[in-house]
Amino acid sequence: MPEHFYHKPFRFDTIFSGAELQSTDLGKSISNHIELIIFTRYGENRHNHDFGCEIWDLDFELIVSEAIWEEKFRKSLLKSIIGYEQRIDQVEVEVHISEVENVYPLRKITEIKKKVDITVRGKIRTTGEKYYFNIALFLSPLST
Repeated sequence: MPEHFYHKPFRFDTIFSGAELQSTDLGKSISNHIELIIFTRYGENRHNHDFGCEIWDLDFELIVSEAIWEEKFRKSLLKSIIGYEQRIDQVEVEVHISEVENVYPLRKITEIKKKVDITVRGKIRTTGEKYYFNIALFLSPLST
């Protein structure tokens, strides 16, 4: 029996009209689940308080050492992916933080944000294929 993976976000008008939900492939389904892990704060899921990752707690932490911050977040994310995404093995997580400066000359505003690049690599258990996921997040807007 083949498994069905559904496209995110769900289209509620499709659900209520009784039509079939849009499906997606295994790789995209894994990516959607990893995004959910990243975007969920510990304690936010009322049925499982351990689901999520630490980025939302680290977002407001004063970054003394970028290397320590990256490693702390990397370990948190790796633990959650290994624990909650059972469809991939040999999981490796890389996290890199950098600063991005946006200048808005008409408004005379300079905005500095922290950019976090996240890369996840692994192997899909059922097919043996290599798995790759990459996302960039922007944190902590600082404006002048």
